[in-house]
Amino acid sequence: MRLIAGFDAGQTHTTCRLALAGDARAAGPGEVVGEGEGPGVCHLAAPEGPERFAAALRESLRRALAPLATSEPAGGAVVVVAAAVGASGIEQGTAVQAQGQALAAAVLGLEPERVVVTGDERTALRGAFAGGPGIVVISGTGTIAVGRNGAGREHRCAGWGWLLDGAGSAMDIGRDGLALSLQMADGRLPETPLRRALWQALDLEPDDPGAPQRLKALVVADGFGPAGFARLAPVLDRLAAAGDPRAVAVMERNAEALSAMAAGVARSLDLAAPAVCPMGGALRHLEQLRGPFSRSLDQDLPGSRLVGPAGDACQGALAVAAALLQEPAEA
Repeated sequence: MRLIAGFDAGQTHTTCRLALAGDARAAGPGEVVGEGEGPGVCHLAAPEGPERFAAALRESLRRALAPLATSEPAGGAVVVVAAAVGASGIEQGTAVQAQGQALAAAVLGLEPERVVVTGDERTALRGAFAGGPGIVVISGTGTIAVGRNGAGREHRCAGWGWLLDGAGSAMDIGRDGLALSLQMADGRLPETPLRRALWQALDLEPDDPGAPQRLKALVVADGFGPAGFARLAPVLDRLAAAGDPRAVAVMERNAEALSAMAAGVARSLDLAAPAVCPMGGALRHLEQLRGPFSRSLDQDLPGSRLVGPAGDACQGALAVAAALLQEPAEA
């Protein structure tokens, strides 16, 4: 059984999807035959980056292959012949991309020319529009937008790392809310339900005078990081739905940032009235982010329309992997 593998490697988890490879004339991936999940990745340049990247690919592939190993007839071989990885933090044309390419080839036991490693936003775009024009706006723990025009040219906006450019993400929503809570605690802002709700979500006693100091230490502790802030975004969403004015402002500000990203992509690619596909856990689950995003988009990109994805990032990765096996067209 010849298989291709498509990986969607995010900061919280990695998904591996397996499909039949088909033959060299096939225009895309064959039937999907397996899927498995593994741990998330971090930036490859981080000290633990290569180890986490390798572990994510290895474990998600192992889990995707496990059911096939038991169902394949005795003596039948299951072989992955090409793979594509869409991973968080991979920039096009950089040394980090080359490092990821070499590492993925080694982990998967493939020749380098049978592996593509790219940003997960690129595989999401490929999956959402099946290779056609459009813009994806991704808001999860982090955020990024990327689009393609009819000529196949691509452009990205935002996503330059959580320390510099996370506006529109669940991480920024949580962090912005915590910043406001401290301003309420020290008297700069009037109290709203936001402070108590966020501190209780972090197991802090809202009436404890030492809670602000404990919060300050908590957010810089090992293991908190962007995901720790992002876990608070649903609390802000509920507060905004209940009418808390500070929470409403946080959600609207981050929604406007997402709309500005889509508009930046459209301007750079000369896309008039483009299809825009919202993706990622924050836009999927936070209602008080989706509504303002749609309204801001109407102002920033008149005539644009929100659409659902034709396929997900794993499907986009499978399409990239399938292309590695295609024979060049005859002249």
